[in-house]
Amino acid sequence: MTPDASRESTSLRTAVGRTGRHAWLARLALLCLAGVVTFVVFRLIGRIDWAAVGEALSHLAWWQPVVLLTVLLVRQVLNALPLALYIPGVSAFRATVNDLGAIVMGTVAPPPSDLALRMAMFSSWGVPTAKGLAGTLMNTLTFYIVRFGAPLTGFALLAVAGRPPGLRWVEVLSIAVAASILVGVLLVVRSEGLARSTGSTAARIAGRVRPSLDTQSWADACVDFRLNIDSRFRTGFPRSLVALCGMLVADLALLVLALRFVGLTSADVGILDIAIAYLFAYPFTLLPFAGIGVVDALIVAGLVDVGGTLIEAEAVAGLLVWRIFTIGGPILLGLAALVGWRRSVAASASGG
Repeated sequence: MTPDASRESTSLRTAVGRTGRHAWLARLALLCLAGVVTFVVFRLIGRIDWAAVGEALSHLAWWQPVVLLTVLLVRQVLNALPLALYIPGVSAFRATVNDLGAIVMGTVAPPPSDLALRMAMFSSWGVPTAKGLAGTLMNTLTFYIVRFGAPLTGFALLAVAGRPPGLRWVEVLSIAVAASILVGVLLVVRSEGLARSTGSTAARIAGRVRPSLDTQSWADACVDFRLNIDSRFRTGFPRSLVALCGMLVADLALLVLALRFVGLTSADVGILDIAIAYLFAYPFTLLPFAGIGVVDALIVAGLVDVGGTLIEAEAVAGLLVWRIFTIGGPILLGLAALVGWRRSVAASASGG
């Protein structure tokens, strides 16, 4: 190895190490923040009767987890489908395997470990790294548009229900974030010149926080991203938005079923009220582990606000079931997906 290559290798390892440490510190800080918010929200709701929560959980029948697992599978396929729409040579099945594997990796290690696994999978399937990286980035951006745009549907449902938004007006900021991402994506894919100027502008803005950023590299990255995603964007982007909106519907259906299975009836809280609470809480899934604690507390608070404190135990029990399936389920499925992928790679290497 030449001295220059050795120095580059050392610098790369140092940079990766710093990135990992920073990612862990950021994750711990966000988890602490989530814990504080969860504590405050539940204190505002009132003391939880955990015995009543346990009684509500006893209402679960043997066949109901099977139903929840089926809905979860639909949710995960829809969540991964944009990868198949953006990346040539990636089927819906491979996209789902890739997404589930990344979920496992993202759970046990900070970024960019999940991205490294995604690229390794794409490479094993003969997908060029540049195409895989561009499609993965576009998948993330599309998901962020849907995530932060979810409260827009929440406001529409509030209008249907004839209820005032109250403090939920703060969610306008989330919608603004979604709109900004959408505008940025459209500018980048519209032309090379706009892609270059968008990257330069973003670098200058980010440079106010980190002056060491290279404006030219950001501009070049935006141009490369446009070249690798342009052929699939026109058809892939709208279909991906539909797929991810479908994922939200499946996730909401999972929540509604979980609440109904533990004894929370439509007379207690209607589907419209559950949807409103869910959609306004959904942007907080940005926090570690899908916003566990914070999202749950906000949904419970929204349900109690409508149905009263008498439904609190059932609401908490339903959220526990929902979280077991939406967090634990993808991890278990992801482990199976990783085992299957590694076996297929080993079989290909041995010529089997």
